[in-house]
Amino acid sequence: MRYQGPGTPRYPIAPWGDAASGSAVKAGLLPPIRPLHDVHIRDTIVCLGGDGNYYMTGSTGDNIWAVNDGVELWRSKDLTDWSYLGLVWSIERDGVWERNWRMRKGVPFRALWAPEIHYLRGTYWIVHSMSRAGVGILRSTSGKPEGPYVHAFSPDRPLRGGIDATLFGDDDGSVWFTLGSADEIVRLNDDMTGFAGPWQKMVAPEADYDFDPAHHRKECAAKGYRHFGYEGATMFKRNGVYYLGVVDRYEDRYSFAMWMSDKPTGPWRNRHEGPPCCGGGNFLRDHLGRWWVTFFGNDEASPWREKPGLVRIDFAPDGRVIVHRDQPFATT
Repeated sequence: MRYQGPGTPRYPIAPWGDAASGSAVKAGLLPPIRPLHDVHIRDTIVCLGGDGNYYMTGSTGDNIWAVNDGVELWRSKDLTDWSYLGLVWSIERDGVWERNWRMRKGVPFRALWAPEIHYLRGTYWIVHSMSRAGVGILRSTSGKPEGPYVHAFSPDRPLRGGIDATLFGDDDGSVWFTLGSADEIVRLNDDMTGFAGPWQKMVAPEADYDFDPAHHRKECAAKGYRHFGYEGATMFKRNGVYYLGVVDRYEDRYSFAMWMSDKPTGPWRNRHEGPPCCGGGNFLRDHLGRWWVTFFGNDEASPWREKPGLVRIDFAPDGRVIVHRDQPFATT
């Protein structure tokens, strides 16, 4: 599958009509949602910008497992109609340490994975991962989502090894940074040019871990299932409660393992499966106060694979994240 830039994709696309497939849909775990538009994206991220528009990015390119160009961006006023803004950050043009080629399975490799766009402190920030290298933070020097972007700090080397970096802006103005399996978290300093202190270990009480092997990928057994998840960390806050999502496999569904806490550093409690098959993206609140989780389809239970989507979410009386009954992007 190939897509880059605006226009009609050059690969065949089956018409969606009013149908969506996938065992999660057939089992009633997930609504029969349709893609937001026909574009090849993994790790879909949607952010509400300072100008009132929504911005979308994610892992894009010809062959995300080998090479791509950088960070592409889309814009929408209503979450429905999206326009392409272009390649806002190029590995070759704008990168420093990111420009280095590495080897993966015996072949040259240079791909940017899981970029996220955030609006914080009057400008836009992009966190990104260079597989086999590490993660970084970019800042828009114009205050516009299109950039140009420069490294917020550490331009010559990654901030840390790993993938799936994310930012979380708290109500008190503090900004936190974590990544991957969310084993640790660190606060950024006030101007976001460095870390405000040391990395802090994330913790959870023994009773709040989930020891059911069906709720983990097989490799997690080596840790005794005492972990938050294995990739794709994301955070948000609602009604004073902090939420941490880290991807795990629930009966092989690529879902967020959701956690709750009274502090951004934990301790974390109430591990539960978030909306099924909706791992690897982010959560957002729209103009109307509705909450959403992004979607891209990364398992056989999903209604489609590697396209952007949105699932409206709700919260159970105990605060757990659940699928909302009203789904504006459902096919029926």
